[in-house]
Amino acid sequence: MKNKIVLPIFGTRPEAIKMCPLIRELWRRENVTVRLCVTGQHRELLSSALDIFGVTPDIDLALMKERQTQEGFLSALLDALPQVLGRVRPDLVLVHGDTASAYGAALVCFLRGIPVAHVEAGLRTHDIHSPFPEEFYRQSIARMASLHFAPTEGACENLLAEGIDPASIFVTGNTGIDALDYTVRKHDPPAILSFAKDRKLILVTAHRRESQGEALLNMLSAIRAVAREREDIRVIISAHPNPSVNALTREIFSGERRCLVVSPPDVSDFHTLMAHAHLILTDSGGIQEEAPALGVPVLVMRNETERQEGVEAGTLMLVGTTFCGVYDGFCRLLDDEALYARMKNAQNPYGDGQASRRIADVLLATPN
Repeated sequence: MKNKIVLPIFGTRPEAIKMCPLIRELWRRENVTVRLCVTGQHRELLSSALDIFGVTPDIDLALMKERQTQEGFLSALLDALPQVLGRVRPDLVLVHGDTASAYGAALVCFLRGIPVAHVEAGLRTHDIHSPFPEEFYRQSIARMASLHFAPTEGACENLLAEGIDPASIFVTGNTGIDALDYTVRKHDPPAILSFAKDRKLILVTAHRRESQGEALLNMLSAIRAVAREREDIRVIISAHPNPSVNALTREIFSGERRCLVVSPPDVSDFHTLMAHAHLILTDSGGIQEEAPALGVPVLVMRNETERQEGVEAGTLMLVGTTFCGVYDGFCRLLDDEALYARMKNAQNPYGDGQASRRIADVLLATPN
């Protein structure tokens, strides 16, 4: 039997975290050859994530340049990928989620008649401008993909409502949950964990494009205000490398003795910190899935989320991006023990850690 050639294409740290468990699962299977292409949409963040999983790219396009625009990156990607596809001649291309790398790869493959499998398909806010441009990317990929791996029944229903062939949709759970088996350390905790000592550790990330500006200022200022009032908490803030986000984050928390701003920890350190956290405030997507698997409540600093299942299950609470919304939600979860217990013990709707196995089964059962 001819080996099936599968070409994952991705470029960001979140994609790597969620695709590497699937790559490792495919390595264990017979009759499949995996060739990995990374676009370079992220640089250092991507490399550190790949290292955790022991995954090395076969092809690194290294496309991201300083101050590059989305249009510039996509233009470079559309120019570079045809040569890669011609050289590798994949039977199937794997893309993940809602990034520029995923959208560009899906578009080139669609134009060349190469089947695309979309991992983490069907997430929707139904607002094309939020998150921007991710909602546009993932809706567009759905029109071009041949296989759709939906993490939840809700994501499946979104695809069905858009007219996607039911036979091409598979509900698998989210591969991000699979990744925790590789990344969370039971021993040798990160050194910065000592900052919290015997206080409640609060973990913060905030970086999304639509959050930047006044919304980010409001969110971070609200967290600072709560930290100033509470001796029983310690706040660790992961400052995104985006220059404007990083500068504002460090300025807001400068001199705050109960707050520690750090550069983004590597994946293993960050997931281990998550496992020790009392609660997390974030505008990230992946954390909304990962933290519930670790029994950690999440306050989502966004006005809407494509991960509505988490809100319905009670693992997530939307607090918006205003000062009052974040401040009130933060204080409420610190003070309301019954609410905290419900969120901590709610069942995670994003899977059981077996998504990669299910996806691999489908990929290898699908004819070349």
